[in-house]
Amino acid sequence: MGRSAAYVRNMFTAIAPRYDFLNHLLSLNVDRSWRRTAVARLGWEAKPDGTYLDLCAGTLDLAAELTRQAGFRGRVIGADFVVPMLAQGRDKSPRTAPVAADALALPFPAARFDGALVGFGVRNLADLDSGLCEAARVLKPGARLVILEFATPRFAPLRAIYLFYFRRILPAIGRLVSKHREAYTYLPESVLAFPEP
Repeated sequence: MGRSAAYVRNMFTAIAPRYDFLNHLLSLNVDRSWRRTAVARLGWEAKPDGTYLDLCAGTLDLAAELTRQAGFRGRVIGADFVVPMLAQGRDKSPRTAPVAADALALPFPAARFDGALVGFGVRNLADLDSGLCEAARVLKPGARLVILEFATPRFAPLRAIYLFYFRRILPAIGRLVSKHREAYTYLPESVLAFPEP
């Protein structure tokens, strides 16, 4: 939040080739269990042959997690405005269709999807309210939107460790591996600026 759409697009374009590797490394692979939890909360079991939206889909990890679920027979549209990120995930699942699209102006009709997921993407929207309204517009009545996002721990000792890692360790490793000077400084800044749950 607080950065232009062009800035966010350019930054994610630059880090796309190392994005998945860094996500898994910097989270010590915990990001995989976070995605499983998000998918479990979607309620896809009520419509296993439905069509679902992965919004701000990035490299399509969340979409792929949904399509791997036992009993899931539907398909997932992965929408993101950073084409190189979508290209990195194009082979993760044959039941996922990547679509280049801005979350603030989705190219889908109203009430198109049986559910939607957003993984680590809403804090990057130039206009959070507009993005959430647009997501609601494309969901069928009663469909669920699950948002997976970072939050700063409230428990003081854990918060101190988290902030030290997030402000010092994560940016240094991110810079070293991605070769992008700002991307992994932007991450903690955007998380800390994002509204608390």
